[in-house]
Amino acid sequence: MDISVIGTGYVGLVTGTCFAEMGNDVACIDVDARKIELLRRGRSPIYEPGLEELIRRNVREQRLTFTTDIADAVRKSHVVFIAVGTPCRDDGACDLSQVFGVAGEIAAAMNGYKIIVIKSTVQVGTADRVRELIQQKTSHRFDVVSNPEFLKEGAAIDDFMRPNRVVIGTDSERVAETMKELYRPCVRTSRPIIIMDNRSAELTKYAANAMLATRISFINEIANLCEHIGANVSSVREGIGSDERIGFTFLFPGVGYGGSCFPKDVKALAMTARNCGYEMNILEAVDTVNTRQKGVLVPKIKRHFNGQLKGKTVALWGLSFKPRTDDMREAPSIVIASQLLADGVKLQVHDPVALKEARKVFGNKLKYCEHHYDALVGAHALVLVTEWAEFRNPDFRRMKELMAGHVIFDGRNIYNPKILREMGFTYYGIGQ
Repeated sequence: MDISVIGTGYVGLVTGTCFAEMGNDVACIDVDARKIELLRRGRSPIYEPGLEELIRRNVREQRLTFTTDIADAVRKSHVVFIAVGTPCRDDGACDLSQVFGVAGEIAAAMNGYKIIVIKSTVQVGTADRVRELIQQKTSHRFDVVSNPEFLKEGAAIDDFMRPNRVVIGTDSERVAETMKELYRPCVRTSRPIIIMDNRSAELTKYAANAMLATRISFINEIANLCEHIGANVSSVREGIGSDERIGFTFLFPGVGYGGSCFPKDVKALAMTARNCGYEMNILEAVDTVNTRQKGVLVPKIKRHFNGQLKGKTVALWGLSFKPRTDDMREAPSIVIASQLLADGVKLQVHDPVALKEARKVFGNKLKYCEHHYDALVGAHALVLVTEWAEFRNPDFRRMKELMAGHVIFDGRNIYNPKILREMGFTYYGIGQ
């Protein structure tokens, strides 16, 4: 099938590359000429395990091409995916200007029937607005489909190639069959392709992310309560997660969620409700709790040092919002580092892949260390923010020799407090 994907950000690049890997002819389009040239050389502008290898293979096999010419790509395609950014505005709603701008360009380039698929995360009703906009600018037939993505950063290739479900929003049986055929290679293990109307598909994306965000904020609230009443959140989590109706997924206490999806989607869904005259009180609370949770370690650090933080050296492990990505959007590390810097702390930081992104955020305010042990040299404390695998079982004896002070603030509860205390560390976790 001839496909074009407009936008080579995280979603667009993974989508286009994976469709090419399935044997389709795919053109990925972006206005950034430097990014397009990088991709033509088989280099990925984002970190995602396995992605660059797939790009190189499919470019070599001539199934995957990259261009800045949207009109030419649209004319050669039967299915056109819109995968541009929809950043959060100050009022919480999505900025859909890129979606509507691209829709106009598609309309101007159309030379026959097209299936136009909205892959970007958009507010409910966007497909209807895109349809109206294109109808005003072309006489050619077309259909608009809502096809939300459910990709986890760090596992996006597997999520796309082996999804637990595919959601298709369309009222046309013929279009539904075309989309099923396109995704059929992904669902050979009998995972469902769910057909629904556009608005339900748009809402499904928001509802899924809002539910997961709610679970995270809920367990963080329980963790905070545990600290006040002398309970242990690890025990509570085991007790409630063992209930099959609840389960353990997304039920890990920590320093809050970040990234490009959960914060933005929770705010956007709450704004959508307000625009309809309905208050989603649970989601408002989820967002409030998460904002507060990002800074939950800082008061513990201040209390430990009796408020005397100026001149202290602190090591910080983990800068990305989650492991296996370099994405620092809405990352808790930004809140923690900013608050510590404001108190005069010298920060020595390490992340396996996000140091380049951190430099964009903090410039020369931090000491960037290529190895996680290097960040510990002379440090009065370690703050663990992101639970990368290489941080899970470090050499604590070596750490003790390197550090000037032996205190660990564990923002993800990945260490055993008993073992650390027996080794002479002071340990602070979440909800313990």
